[in-house]
Amino acid sequence: MRTSRTLPVLGAALLALPLLAACGSKDSTGSGSDKVAITATDTACKVAKTELKAGQTSFAITNKGDKVTEVYVYGEHDGAYTRVVTEVENIGPGISRDMEVKLGGGTYEIACKPGQTGDGIRQKITVEGAKADEEAGKSYDREVEVEAKEYALEGLDKFTAKAGEKIEFKLENKGTTEHELEIFGPDGKEVGEVSPVKPGATGEAVIALAKPGTYTYKCGIGDHADKGMKGSFTVS
Repeated sequence: MRTSRTLPVLGAALLALPLLAACGSKDSTGSGSDKVAITATDTACKVAKTELKAGQTSFAITNKGDKVTEVYVYGEHDGAYTRVVTEVENIGPGISRDMEVKLGGGTYEIACKPGQTGDGIRQKITVEGAKADEEAGKSYDREVEVEAKEYALEGLDKFTAKAGEKIEFKLENKGTTEHELEIFGPDGKEVGEVSPVKPGATGEAVIALAKPGTYTYKCGIGDHADKGMKGSFTVS
């Protein structure tokens, strides 16, 4: 009698094993498996997958170098990859960070910047599918032109904005060395930047000014800010 009762129990347990295994397999390949790995070193920027589908994408960044790094996704503008779509900064050696972004169809460049300077080590990626309605930050309310030279940032002295506006900041470098434009919110945290622009060139970035308050800006290269390339503006 004991044997006859045990066999059905064992049979039910054996039938349940595939279901348990399937559940375990599903958990182990959840959202984490959908992330695209980016391995940043001091000399390389390795993107595990360079052909993606349009839509929400999650990049898993690991810094295996000896320098603090940052990673950017650049979109194309006027034949060059200068439009900042998204970025993650201050990734220390041995640190891993995630970077979430919605990409429309087209080509992009991913840049790893060891030491957080320069144009970075770049890898081109291709995104298949329709272009997004708001093409990765290409939609904006208005644009502001800023001129950079040694050592001043001109064009923002009378600039004001409304909370929630998306502004395309266009930085024209009329100097003889690289300049950039970093913008910080009322809490002191960076809300966006126009990456380093070479002399004679123009760079741009669409930056959302979400909260009211006093914003500050500067050129973050070397001692340029200390020499006068800084200022503030108000968002109401």
